Amino acid sequence: MNRVFDRSALRGIGTLAQTMHVSAGGDAPLDRDNATLVYIVAGAAKLIARAAIDREQVAAFNFADDIVMVPAQGAHAYLLQALVDCELLVFPYATLRDAVQVDPAVLARLLDNCDNALNRCREKALVLGRKTASERIACFLLSMAARIGVASGAAVLLDLPMSRRDIGDGIGLTIETVSRQFSLLREDHLIATQGRSKVLLLDLPALKQRAGYLKNRA
Repeated sequence: MNRVFDRSALRGIGTLAQTMHVSAGGDAPLDRDNATLVYIVAGAAKLIARAAIDREQVAAFNFADDIVMVPAQGAHAYLLQALVDCELLVFPYATLRDAVQVDPAVLARLLDNCDNALNRCREKALVLGRKTASERIACFLLSMAARIGVASGAAVLLDLPMSRRDIGDGIGLTIETVSRQFSLLREDHLIATQGRSKVLLLDLPALKQRAGYLKNRA
């Protein structure tokens, strides 16, 4: 579990942050020409990579207490879009990089976040490159369980802020395939759903097997 990145821990560099409130569906108004570091105080957002004028890729989903690096516009454009109402702390990356040396605790938190983000990127690369549709959906649900899951008896409850289309964009599947895979998981009694957002994971060991995880993986 991530440690809470309390604003008080920022001490001398806290004045570098700009507070933003972004409504659901809105884009955070960030500087496109410079890399920006965003701490999500509350809410959930998706980092979108614009691969071409008419094509976008969900690069990552981020939740409260996550720190997100939004790259400067280069070969591709990136934007951070709120999935629900968000409160954000926004730092110019270059300025923060120079100032962070005054507070080792902040540096440690940033390094921890970097390690977590790199692990998720490696996992996603494997999912996109080597996993079947069934395995991709199972991996996605297990990832969400680790990040935002709430214990509900022997099961885990997810309240997903993203749409089925967002899920598909994030793991390289069509919305039809995502919906079909959810239906198959329901038929196999691995999940139960309520509406479009709530998903109850009923059998984590079976989901891990469906995801293709190694047997000794926790």
